Amino acid sequence: QVQLVESGGGSVQAGGSLRLSCAASTDTFGRRCFAWFRQEPGKSREGVASISPGGGTTDYAGSVKGRFTISRDDVEKTVYLEMNNLKPEDSALYYCTASPYNWCPSLRPDQFYYWGQGTRVTVSS
Repeated sequence: QVQLVESGGGSVQAGGSLRLSCAASTDTFGRRCFAWFRQEPGKSREGVASISPGGGTTDYAGSVKGRFTISRDDVEKTVYLEMNNLKPEDSALYYCTASPYNWCPSLRPDQFYYWGQGTRVTVSS
């Protein structure tokens, strides 16, 4: 069982930055792939970034590459998403998720099993 709690969302102006955190409750943290997804009302959930066990491999959606950075702290059992140069189209509910595997699948919602409740990000122009 993996429990995930996101924090760090908020409202910023375009060009600003936010850092999201995801605290995980699990003894298997170090062996899991974690990811961030986002979803706007009426739209499907979109994969943003993933990070492999150990942090050696990361993957990003094209729309955030170069602006967002995913990282993990295996001691603190926390996953982060550093978001810079935010744009209004980045506004969404951001979810932290864990894969049931010890490797990172493609950034599709059906590949991830454990989900947090989400934290909202609003970017104004």
